Amino acid sequence: MTLITLKINERTKAGKMLKDLIELFSKENKGVEIVSDDSSYEVDFEEKIKNAEEDIKNGKAIRINPKNIWESIM
Repeated sequence: MTLITLKINERTKAGKMLKDLIELFSKENKGVEIVSDDSSYEVDFEEKIKNAEEDIKNGKAIRINPKNIWESIM
């Protein structure tokens, strides 16, 4: 299997046509799949963001006062 990442400008005529063509292939052919439609981040980076959000919810975050950084972290 080959994974290809494309950055398509949907405002252009060529971008719209390419996206429509890819969507047509993915609907009619089981060998083509659109994995991520609108994400601008890599998969592992998104996982790190989700883990960080869970840590914040679970109280595992450190709050830093931007006006006095050194006292906040020591």
